[in-house]
Amino acid sequence: MLELFTYGFIQRAILTGIFVGTACAVLGVFLVLRRYALIGHGLTHVAFGGVAVGLLFGRQPFWAALIVTLLSSFGILKLQERMKIYADVAIGIVSAVGMAVGIVIASIAGGFNVDLMSYLFGSILTIGMSEFIVSIVISCIVIVFILLFYHDLFAMTFDEESARTMGIKVDRYNYFFAAVSAFVVVVGMRVVGLLLVAALMILPATTSLQVSRTFRGSLIISALAAIISVVVGIVISFWLDLPSGGTIVLVNFALFILAFWIKKLFLEKGDAAPDLGPNS
Repeated sequence: MLELFTYGFIQRAILTGIFVGTACAVLGVFLVLRRYALIGHGLTHVAFGGVAVGLLFGRQPFWAALIVTLLSSFGILKLQERMKIYADVAIGIVSAVGMAVGIVIASIAGGFNVDLMSYLFGSILTIGMSEFIVSIVISCIVIVFILLFYHDLFAMTFDEESARTMGIKVDRYNYFFAAVSAFVVVVGMRVVGLLLVAALMILPATTSLQVSRTFRGSLIISALAAIISVVVGIVISFWLDLPSGGTIVLVNFALFILAFWIKKLFLEKGDAAPDLGPNS
């Protein structure tokens, strides 16, 4: 069993999964509480279009997806601001266009080849050194920024208007959320694939909110759930020859069910609701 962890590609996969999973999980808590959980799902459709563009022109799909997804995340905010539409509508418009572009380009390029499929379904065990380094750096940037501006992000998560009156640059932070959401979607596509990366943002967050009584506790439990699911998922997928992305998400879902039953059996009669006040 321990021999498994001596392989270089397993070490890269686990380290990448831990960092990317933690970034997705911590960001996911904010997105879920702000009712922005669907942004991850919407941006995966856009990232698909970016990957197709990269493959069509023989460029690195990772960077093409990152640029396209980042611009699209800002486009979602602009649609909300200029056209005064709800967030889910703006996400739906941009994601539909992104997916349509990806399908058309894939058709022009001669169909869905093996490279495109690896981005759709994930291939963490084959991640290259450059993608490994970029994924670690982006994940660290996301985590450090959240830690540095924790109190401002906390305030605007629960009451955006009050945060504005406190002098918090809410609009600036909204663009930050849009940018880092694009980043984690793109780095997460190699961990679990574009079809499942939204689950890596939502499941750990909802798992933690089942059992945690403080906001900080939710962030910590969410990160731990992501780390456990990545490590266990990679080990199971390697030994049973299963798709790593799907296995990681299924382990994530198992942890969610476990948290639900813990809440139901042990916390329901007590003070089960999270205490998300200003001192949390």
